[in-house]
Amino acid sequence: VPLQAYGGGLVQAGGSLRLACAASGRRFSAYGLGWFRQAPGKEREFVAGVSWRGDLTHYTDSVKGRFTIFRHNSENTFYLQMNNLKPEDTAVYYCAARGGRYYSTKIGEYDYWGQGTQVTVSS
Repeated sequence: VPLQAYGGGLVQAGGSLRLACAASGRRFSAYGLGWFRQAPGKEREFVAGVSWRGDLTHYTDSVKGRFTIFRHNSENTFYLQMNNLKPEDTAVYYCAARGGRYYSTKIGEYDYWGQGTQVTVSS
């Protein structure tokens, strides 16, 4: 299922951004979904995941209470709402999908990846 991520940009610390990831294909509603990020010089890391029905979510500790992942299966799209952004959130953000209905925190367990969108938070 090809994925297209968009919505990144430059924002001041404390600001908000909403990332979106649009998917094509008929089985979008059966996929577990995730957002990952990669900062310069660092490995790609898990940020947030959501199950196929949207009822189960999981976040890395550093974004809990600030980020929200949700999905609209009828639109084949899922989102990452990011509030109270911090300079350390600066990274390229990637969306990903896996066929196992539930999210995973492991990069290798995802089957499809979007192209990445840059998020830059200035102090």
